[in-house]
Amino acid sequence: MAYLLDANVFIQAKNLHYGLDFCPAFWQWLTENNTAGIVYSIEKVGDEIYAGADELSDWVAQCDENFFLQPDKNIIPALGTVSQWVTQNGYDPAAVSTFLQVADYYLIAHAVAHKFIVVTHEKAAGSKKKIKIPDVCIGLGVKCMTLFEMLRHERARFILGAKK
Repeated sequence: MAYLLDANVFIQAKNLHYGLDFCPAFWQWLTENNTAGIVYSIEKVGDEIYAGADELSDWVAQCDENFFLQPDKNIIPALGTVSQWVTQNGYDPAAVSTFLQVADYYLIAHAVAHKFIVVTHEKAAGSKKKIKIPDVCIGLGVKCMTLFEMLRHERARFILGAKK
């Protein structure tokens, strides 16, 4: 199985557990597993991160062009599936309108179209005022997990090397 990472995975990794300055192994693991066809994100997530103009945007700029996947012809029917689900499940119109304009919508559609597992730090909310990725994934039968679950599932290991 392949994974699609939400923007909050990259942002929280940089800001908290896997800072680019002290845990380069995490970022190398992402890059290597992208090359192996296991870890991806989507263009809209890359654009969102790149707009931050920080060290994370520098990392995004250095990624292979295949890391942040562009939409393809299979995404169009999947966008319809996701849109139909959110509009028919009692969410506030403002929540639906907001959701249909952000990367989350495209991330889930890409997962639907290509059978990816979505990786996010969001938690299911059960609220009708804001649409959360896990709620939509559950509703559409798309597997969703946290970054830490993915790392454990893939048996990622970040081993300290010799001090320099």
